[in-house]
Amino acid sequence: MATMVLIRHGRTTANATGVLAGRTPGVELDETGRAQAQRAGERLAGVPLAAVVTSPMLRCCQTAEAVLAQQPAPPVLETDDGVTECDYGDWQGGALKDLAGEPLWRTVQTQPSAVTFPGGESMAGMQARAVAAVRRLDARVEAEHGPGAVWAVVSHGDIIKSVLADALGLHLDLFQRIGVDPASISMVRYTEQRPYVLASNTHAGDLAWLAPTPDTDAAEGAAVGGGAGPDEPVPARPGGSPGSAAPLG
Repeated sequence: MATMVLIRHGRTTANATGVLAGRTPGVELDETGRAQAQRAGERLAGVPLAAVVTSPMLRCCQTAEAVLAQQPAPPVLETDDGVTECDYGDWQGGALKDLAGEPLWRTVQTQPSAVTFPGGESMAGMQARAVAAVRRLDARVEAEHGPGAVWAVVSHGDIIKSVLADALGLHLDLFQRIGVDPASISMVRYTEQRPYVLASNTHAGDLAWLAPTPDTDAAEGAAVGGGAGPDEPVPARPGGSPGSAAPLG
């Protein structure tokens, strides 16, 4: 089976100032975000990526370009609307500290499946189109490049959280339990039996162990007892931010 690498865009000027950027055009990586994106690319430099697909939002395109710059033989960058940011409607461009006072904020935190942003998208609809997009892309990559292919998608926090929740078999109402920080890397492998979440919200560690080997798909299903894992994995440090409420975007 192919392996999907999920990369959140690096920190932006909106992230740094506590603004919900949403689909606002022209939101760029700040200096910290550019360094984060470069580091993500360095972590994946030893992994030949068969494809890199990005949200059309500028911050994601900039992050994807930083990843591709570290690839010895980079594929052509693709954009896909299926992995674009959630349409936050009237909330777009608002200060998070102000939005936290809205009655809907509590529902976003506790029952996101019931949320439709005023003038925007439902969170259930967001998850459905994102999961459909990555599964479609994953199947295409595997068909074109073989079952050991590794590919990357660069997207947004809520999008990646919703994809991880689906892969973990979690109801959308539990997706706020998942952390996805700027420029973090998560990994999912879809199989006929089930999805496998290989890692979530990692910030450090060489990922060259992801590169396909002749026996990448030698075994089907989950190994009883946990299996031996890759030959020489480099530990990846999980990240996370303290706080009682999950940020949007």
